[in-house]
Amino acid sequence: METVEKELKTYVVETFLFGQGGDELQRDDSLLEQGIVDSTGVLEIVAFLEEKWGISVEDEELVPENFDSLASLTAFVKKKQPTEAS
Repeated sequence: METVEKELKTYVVETFLFGQGGDELQRDDSLLEQGIVDSTGVLEIVAFLEEKWGISVEDEELVPENFDSLASLTAFVKKKQPTEAS
């Protein structure tokens, strides 16, 4: 597992699953449909992304395509990072 995805999974498991069920959480599982993350949780994830990776999340980027799974979150972070920081 790549570092960005691993760190995102750790954050999601610790913050929203309270350290439980991390082994069952797959990279393509819908965090929204499974009720792991709600609208407030998305805002918490945004704050985490901005602090951890120094990226800025614009309002128009707050869509399920960017925040619905570990895979989509990872792709979003990588897209927002400067190329030398990948």
